[in-house]
Amino acid sequence: MESQHVPNSAQMERALHPRMTKRTFWKDKATGKDYVRETTTESMVLLAESYNKKGDQFPTAPRKEVKFLDVSDRTASVKLIADEWIDYTHLVKLNGVWKIINVLWQYNDSSRHQ
Repeated sequence: MESQHVPNSAQMERALHPRMTKRTFWKDKATGKDYVRETTTESMVLLAESYNKKGDQFPTAPRKEVKFLDVSDRTASVKLIADEWIDYTHLVKLNGVWKIINVLWQYNDSSRHQ
């Protein structure tokens, strides 16, 4: 999240496992059917580079509340509560380094998933 607030693609790349997948549910406007939408590490790195370049995508003091749901020696589950969304994140410790491997997220207002 920090690497989106202050655009920093290198920081994003360091935090994510190369095979990370970020998922959410979405509603197809044409059919009205729900489906799962996926984002890759590569897409997140590109997003971190460009999303907030003008500094206008987040509030001046954005909400960033992190709750550790479970931590073991090499796996962890974390909940991030931000201004407009919630991330449920899984981390894995490989070769002594923690990396984000999975993210499931939704907007606080789930009607925005269209």
